[in-house]
Amino acid sequence: MEMGLTPIVCIAQDYIQGKPVDNLRLRQAILELPDNKTEHLPGYLPLAPGMPVLLTENVASENGLSKGTRGILRQFVYDESPEDVRYQDKNFPPNTKFITQPKYALVEFPGCKLDDKLLDLESKMISIAVTEQTFSFDTKELLPANVAKAAKINKKTTKLSVKRKALPLIPVYSMTTHKSQDQTLAKIIVNLVMPPGPLKVASIYVPLSRVKRLEDLLIIRPFEFATLQIKPSTAQKEELKRLDRIAQNTRKRFQFIV
Repeated sequence: MEMGLTPIVCIAQDYIQGKPVDNLRLRQAILELPDNKTEHLPGYLPLAPGMPVLLTENVASENGLSKGTRGILRQFVYDESPEDVRYQDKNFPPNTKFITQPKYALVEFPGCKLDDKLLDLESKMISIAVTEQTFSFDTKELLPANVAKAAKINKKTTKLSVKRKALPLIPVYSMTTHKSQDQTLAKIIVNLVMPPGPLKVASIYVPLSRVKRLEDLLIIRPFEFATLQIKPSTAQKEELKRLDRIAQNTRKRFQFIV
């Protein structure tokens, strides 16, 4: 079934010891985990035709379909399920349609290296199927304080192994500095207000260097000028010196080779 105009959210399917998570509180807590704690498979995946998406795993690296590749969602195919009506979330509009049985998504990847069409699909159109990943979830925060304390004293684990089935896609309206590495973007909006903690040169250099022209860069809000004055750490300086020595030795060794 194709999506209509109703908001669509694809719900990941989570399993513990081979069984679906049926405890509502536990299920909600696992679904709300950030994707960097679930092997990059989101619990909630909002979908709309034409939206930009990002692959979260290597599908066919040799053909340019690897983790971090940008694409455009063109169609979403799924099965209807009685489970769909059980999900309600205040973070989404009341008329949101929740999907628990996705089959695949058709995504257009402009940078795909496949020269031929796949079956009857248009060029650069790839079918992205549901995938599986396993991650751990610590139930400590869901347990009463005395139970969590007793588990710690008795050295009993409060972690669960969760297997998730979901589409390996995330919306790409925004991304972290880490995920933007190695990408050249058309236009970007950057937030240079840094979170608490130690800052690194890459935290500033990477987002500011994603575009080719200054006019394609917009800094979203005021920031501390000191942010631009971050200097490389001692370890980074030593690494740069090491690489420079290697480069010099290489030039000396192969100076007569054309």
